[in-house]
Amino acid sequence: MKKTLLLACFAVALPLLVSCGSGEDKTAPAAETVAAKPTVIVEDAWVRATVGAKDTSMTAAFMSLTNPSGADIKLTSATSPVAGMVQLHEMAMRDGKMVMQEKAGGITVPKESHTHLKPSGDHVMLMQLGKALKPGDEVPLTLTFSDGTSHDLTVPVKNFTEEEEHYHPSETPTPAP
Repeated sequence: MKKTLLLACFAVALPLLVSCGSGEDKTAPAAETVAAKPTVIVEDAWVRATVGAKDTSMTAAFMSLTNPSGADIKLTSATSPVAGMVQLHEMAMRDGKMVMQEKAGGITVPKESHTHLKPSGDHVMLMQLGKALKPGDEVPLTLTFSDGTSHDLTVPVKNFTEEEEHYHPSETPTPAP
């Protein structure tokens, strides 16, 4: 019995002793180095409410992305369980008109700088929504970046009435200037 217990202790302790006694691995980065290397910082994220819009099947998410690293990083994709399809979009001039379209290649967050995803600019488009979103709701959203990192967010839904024609055609006529 003592022999079995001694062998079991030895089997558990041996890998620990070998790893501790092998010296420092100069090829592996220190834990502090890995933790100190920041990735894209996501701030002020919000999703536009769909309640009251003519088309409640789609909306957009907006946010600020800051890249403190020394290399450009791209937002390459996004997902959300509330949407059947999620795409990265941009507003672009086509045939003299501003149109919304999928942004090929993702959204660049320049090194040591930031990018704002905003109405009438780059944004995360949530399509094929399962239900209308009202102010106060929260939307789970996962952002994936070219550096292999991802951010799991819980994003608040807010009212936004500007630029309705870009995201939600409205029954309300736009006043003439």
